[in-house]
Amino acid sequence: MKRQPRLQFTDAELSPKLKRHVRRAERAADRAEAAREKIPKDRKKLKRRMIEQQSAKARKGKKHLYFEDVDRPKPPSKLSHAVQSAPLNAASVQAHRKIREAEQDNTGLESAHRLEEAAEGGVRLAAYSYRAQKLRPYREAAKAERQLEKANVNALYQKHLHDNPKLASNPLSRWQQKRAIQKQYAASVKSGQTAATMENTAKAAKKAAEKSRDTGNFIWRHKKGIGIIIGLLACVSLLLNCMASCSVLLEGGLTALGGSTYPCRDEDMLGAEAAYAGMEAALQNELDNYASLHPGYDEYNFDLDEIGHDPYVLISILTAYHRGEWTLAEVQGTLEMLFDRQYILTEDVVVEVRYRTETRTDSEGNDYDVEVPYNYYICNVTLENFDLSHLPIYIMGEDQVSMYATYMATLGNRPDLFPASKYPNASQREDYLDYDVPPEALEDETFAAMLAEAEKYLGYPYVWGGSSPATSFDCSGFVSWVINHSGWDVGRLGAKALCNLCTPVSPANARPGDLVFFINTYDAPDPNAPTHCGIYVGNNMMIHCGNPISYANLNSSYWQNHFYCYGRLP
Repeated sequence: MKRQPRLQFTDAELSPKLKRHVRRAERAADRAEAAREKIPKDRKKLKRRMIEQQSAKARKGKKHLYFEDVDRPKPPSKLSHAVQSAPLNAASVQAHRKIREAEQDNTGLESAHRLEEAAEGGVRLAAYSYRAQKLRPYREAAKAERQLEKANVNALYQKHLHDNPKLASNPLSRWQQKRAIQKQYAASVKSGQTAATMENTAKAAKKAAEKSRDTGNFIWRHKKGIGIIIGLLACVSLLLNCMASCSVLLEGGLTALGGSTYPCRDEDMLGAEAAYAGMEAALQNELDNYASLHPGYDEYNFDLDEIGHDPYVLISILTAYHRGEWTLAEVQGTLEMLFDRQYILTEDVVVEVRYRTETRTDSEGNDYDVEVPYNYYICNVTLENFDLSHLPIYIMGEDQVSMYATYMATLGNRPDLFPASKYPNASQREDYLDYDVPPEALEDETFAAMLAEAEKYLGYPYVWGGSSPATSFDCSGFVSWVINHSGWDVGRLGAKALCNLCTPVSPANARPGDLVFFINTYDAPDPNAPTHCGIYVGNNMMIHCGNPISYANLNSSYWQNHFYCYGRLP
């Protein structure tokens, strides 16, 4: 293992920009030294000739013994182990083959042989684990040396560019200069002449720059002829690869299209939607006639959520849940399960003792009034609509949830299937919290653009997996859409990926336009990862995709209990 040198720079050589690269090289050198120290050492006895400082004529050479810690040799490779044990392994295989032939008619022998093979496998595994543990310091040291080599070459290259700014003329020339530095650096390390590494690499880079300049001048003098040659080569290459490229592109496009398109027949999908809508109609009829269908109560009180669902959400859930194509007969049970999970109808009967006045006649024929107790029955009926779009995270695995999100993002490539769907070009609800952002915050043009885009969708309903106005949004889909239309291009990211994209900031330093993240807002696979996000607008307020998209006060106990961090976009 070649040991990489620690580069030495003087303070006069270091510019503020170069210091950053030198610090990286120094940190890499520190890590390499620490890794070397972890390699096991052996104390080796050596002899060194010592010259006594006497008169010039009377100098005598004596040999002194001393001890030095040297790296213990690396254990032999797996290949050498395999070669050395090959005869033994061959004999073992032959022996096991003979035993198998004999055990065909002997059950006891077969069981004993299997136990023997299992024990041998355990021994081999233990030996492999032990050897891997012994090799770990050597692997880590080799990795640290490679990182140090990379950091040293980069520092030398950056110093060369700083000292010779005129040589950094074009990308090709810079690439050639860096290649020259890499080769010269490797040669210096191999020969052990590390003291002259910086000087040698600088000379090599300048020589490469001169060659590049000469090549550039030649190309410029003969630019017309070279341009014609390049054009001819490009035409030939295009002709040779056209058919293959077209077939690959076509295959990739068809695969992507197929992966986001509903695979079921129209009659099955329309039938499933009709069946679900029929169950909803039956529920609505029961609520409309609850008193006659459930008689015997003196009073009925109703607290009912609205009944309804998005057909695209239903078909996307069915397709992802059944991992592709299905028929109406196959999903009848799933439709009932989804309906029971979405609509929770509860009846709570309260009995109150009340009194009524009754007139009675005594034995002498006189009338008198008495207060008579009786039971008064109050039936409280509650219907909770859990929202069908929230169910995927509770009933599906990660791969199924990913399929569901893909179908919702494209509407299964069937926007004609349900033209009157609830969410395409979603109508805004009125029950959202509005907020007037202070004018001084809007002086930041970037934040003003984010807020203008975000407020377009106030009142849009929450749709799990939604990522555009056509499907409505979930929390991360809403934030991704807003920032992608306000100067960034990050694609469709989840809450965890958005958090990883940002630089954490403290609550005291948070400013309008930062993102805010929360954990444990639902039962996620990773309880320590963000599960919800919004856009901070200042004064402890955010705009986010709740249900519906709305402003929210971060001082509420709910958001305080689930708060994770603030993050600043790059």
